[in-house]
Amino acid sequence: MQALWMLAASFFFATMAVCVKFASAWFTTSELVFYRGVIGMACMALWARSVRVPLATHYPAMHAWRSLVGVVSLGAWFYAIAGLPIATALTLNYMSSVWIAAFLVGGALITWNPRENKGLPLRQGPLALTVIAGFAGVVLMLRPSIGANQGFAALVGLMSGLTAAFAYMQVMALGRIGEPDVRTVFYFASGGAVGGAIGMLFTGVSPWNWLHAAWLLPVGLLAALGQLCLTRAYGQGATLVVANLQYSGLVMGALYGLVLFGDEIPLMGWLGMGLIIASGIAATALRSRAAPDAPGEEH
Repeated sequence: MQALWMLAASFFFATMAVCVKFASAWFTTSELVFYRGVIGMACMALWARSVRVPLATHYPAMHAWRSLVGVVSLGAWFYAIAGLPIATALTLNYMSSVWIAAFLVGGALITWNPRENKGLPLRQGPLALTVIAGFAGVVLMLRPSIGANQGFAALVGLMSGLTAAFAYMQVMALGRIGEPDVRTVFYFASGGAVGGAIGMLFTGVSPWNWLHAAWLLPVGLLAALGQLCLTRAYGQGATLVVANLQYSGLVMGALYGLVLFGDEIPLMGWLGMGLIIASGIAATALRSRAAPDAPGEEH
C-alpha cells in the first residue's frame, strides 16, 4: 500500500509540473509560488483540523530555515519548468538525493582523522561514486538537450536540486524532534506565500484573467495532494522501495512532455537521465545507513 501512495504522489507532482508549465505563460514565478503557498496553507489547515493537530510550534527558527531554503528551491524549480522540458526540470530537481550524498561524503572527509580511523574514506567510496555518476548524468543530459537560450534556466534548475537537499535535511531534523508532517508542510506553504508576495513587489502582478487563473488552483491542490500521499507513503516507516519510487515521477513527466509539449530529448539526454535516476537510487540506499529517511521532497 505504501508503494501505491508513493506512485500517487509522483503522479500528482508530475501533473502539478504540467499545470505550472501552462500557468507560467501568464504568471511570474513569484506569483506561482505565492498562489501555491496560499492554497497549500488552506489545504494543510483543513487537514490539521481534521486530524486534530495544532499548528502552533515550539521550533519557529527551524521552520523558518526550512521554509527559506524550501521556497528558494521551489521558486528555482518553477522557473526551470517554465524554461526547460518538463523531464529535464524534474530530473535536475530530483538531483537532491545526489547532493545529500555529496554532503555526507564531504562531511566525512572534513572530519576524518587518519590517526583515529584509517578506513573512513574507503567506506565512503561507494557513496562518492554515486555522486560522480550523478554529475556525469547531468553533463550527458544537459549538453544535448539544452538550447542556447536555456542555459540559465538549466543552472537555476540545478540550484533547485541543491537547495532542495538543504530543505530535505531540515525536514529530517524536524522529524527527529517529533514535529508532525502536517505542521511542517503548513509552515512551508506559509513561507511560500510570504516569499512569493515579497517577490511580487519586485516583479509586479500580472493582469488577472479568470481563464488563465484556472491553472493556479490545480497547482496548489495537486501539491497538497502530493504532500498528503507522500506522508502516507512514509507513514508506517520509510522503506528503500518507497523512497526510490519517487523517481517514477520523472517517467511520468517525460511522457507528459512528449505528449503535451512535443519535448524532444536526444538519446544522450535519456542516457543522462537514466544515470541520474540510477545514482539517486543508489545514493538513497547507501545514505540510509548514515541518515534516517523522512518525507518532504520540495514540490
